[in-house]
Amino acid sequence: MKDKIFILEDDTSICGLIRVALEMNGLSFKAFSTVADFKAALLEERPDVALLDIMLPDGSGLEVLQFLKKRYPEVACIMLSALTKEEDKVNGLNLGADDYVSKPFSVLELTARVNAQLRRKQRQNIIVSGDIALNTDTMTAELNGEVLPLNKKEYDLLKYFVENAGKVLTREKLLAAVWGYDEGETRTLDNHVARLRKSGVKIETVFGVGYKL
Repeated sequence: MKDKIFILEDDTSICGLIRVALEMNGLSFKAFSTVADFKAALLEERPDVALLDIMLPDGSGLEVLQFLKKRYPEVACIMLSALTKEEDKVNGLNLGADDYVSKPFSVLELTARVNAQLRRKQRQNIIVSGDIALNTDTMTAELNGEVLPLNKKEYDLLKYFVENAGKVLTREKLLAAVWGYDEGETRTLDNHVARLRKSGVKIETVFGVGYKL
């Protein structure tokens, strides 16, 4: 799955340059020119990195930064701004920004900074797949920024799905990985899958085989 980058920038020429650079690095990219559109997108999916301009036609990127960090604290945010005073940078960093790039900037440098944030994220104890984020230290799971009320086995099952996202997993493999059964009653597995689905997790049934996240 490609890493997903969201950018909030109302200058179409800058967006075009960034798009080319990120796509050349195999990164998925979505651009938004207004605060309203960006916030609406955040309600539907979680980016891996957000690039935020500060001065926008319908608001401030700093406002979006606070909104995003409250909903998805693990998402790396890089501020893009023509405001070059030290106090402007300090303000952005104090509000939760992970990096600050002054305009005009080199797209190669920006891409390097994005990749640095992605590497940093990989070193943390957060596992992300789509809108699901697992914290392996606290053994908690979030869906679209909302904590899921899971018991230990539900968490273990979801973790195995996330670690194997996109793969078809047989019932036997799931029972062995999560419950330690070589074989056994699959009703236990089916009941746990049903509870995860009730929590909003989208798990696909592959008839005659098993399940896929």
